[in-house]
Amino acid sequence: MANRRWLLPEAIEDVLPRDAARIEALRRSLLDEFSRHGYEFVIPPLLEYVESLLTGSGHDLDLRTFKLVDQISGRSMGVRADITPQVARIDAHLLNRTGVTRLCYCGSALHTLPAGFNATREPLQIGAELYGHAGLEADIEAIRLLAAALGLCNIAASRFDLGHVAVFRALAKQAGLAPEAEEELFGALQGKDVPTVRELVAGLADPVRSALLALPELYGDRRVLDRAAEILPPLPEITAALSELRRLADALADLPLSFDLADLRGYHYHSGVAFAAYCAGSPGAVALGGRYDDFGRAYGRARAATGFSMDLRELARLSPSGEAPGAILAPWPEDDALHAEALRLRARGERVVLALPGHESTWREAGCDRVMVRRSNDWIIESLKED
Repeated sequence: MANRRWLLPEAIEDVLPRDAARIEALRRSLLDEFSRHGYEFVIPPLLEYVESLLTGSGHDLDLRTFKLVDQISGRSMGVRADITPQVARIDAHLLNRTGVTRLCYCGSALHTLPAGFNATREPLQIGAELYGHAGLEADIEAIRLLAAALGLCNIAASRFDLGHVAVFRALAKQAGLAPEAEEELFGALQGKDVPTVRELVAGLADPVRSALLALPELYGDRRVLDRAAEILPPLPEITAALSELRRLADALADLPLSFDLADLRGYHYHSGVAFAAYCAGSPGAVALGGRYDDFGRAYGRARAATGFSMDLRELARLSPSGEAPGAILAPWPEDDALHAEALRLRARGERVVLALPGHESTWREAGCDRVMVRRSNDWIIESLKED
């Protein structure tokens, strides 16, 4: 019974030194890359009042959010399950700029339930968001930045799935669906549950009924867009959405693109193009993103917005792991000459560990693989030999 006090909650885990070092190296590399593209780093708080944290974010995020009562104000607070809404609040309400704003972030989020099998409930979310430009140029920039970020992690994306929420929205509006019916149909399409979709649209008239039935099959390469133009009714919103996807296909022709007109993740807050990146070794998307122009309205100022986010823990798991560099053991006692040499080695990027007395034969477990040895007046680095 006593041992149970050391157990962590399900889907919550410690990150040990080797993995923590890889995660931190990726974090630094990605944030530096975002900075080189003009994205400014922000650090939103872990906790916010629920009204602010969940405004405009949809029912799904509400269910994923841990809630508690603030001891000072007595108001309900939430632990963030997604950092993106917080960054939208910062852009709309705190920075209040009129032109283009690029922001990036990295921090822990917390989910009431894991997103999938073997998923953590504490993802380390990293992402980049671009505000203030409604044109497709911003979406192109976001997808290209995502591709560069995955490249920095040595992760080869097998495909970038592109979709557009306006297609389903236009069909649902044309069908005159009640909110509950639209929500049920949305769930069936998201799960590509064709029998349920067929049942839910049985009472609708063509061409909307046929179009909704066709959505789960409209998946594949660029030719899908031509098929969609033939099958779907020529509603203005659908025509504009397919035009945007064609422009993306032209601008991003060097990336492994695919199109999925039934992928409705983020449907409740996305307003246009939505995208996801996939790679070998991951059962689901390794990155999610898209346009969410209406989100800032909840904070008093609607702003054009697009961006993406990833889980650093998952990126570290997928990124090839090289051999971790070992440390150099500096003998005890430390004198001025040894101290000066240790400083020189550390300035060169080496890890130097002082051998505190009484711990012989334990330094390899501390990561040491070499040792400093004085030969005459010189310091020599040799392989560490321990019994």
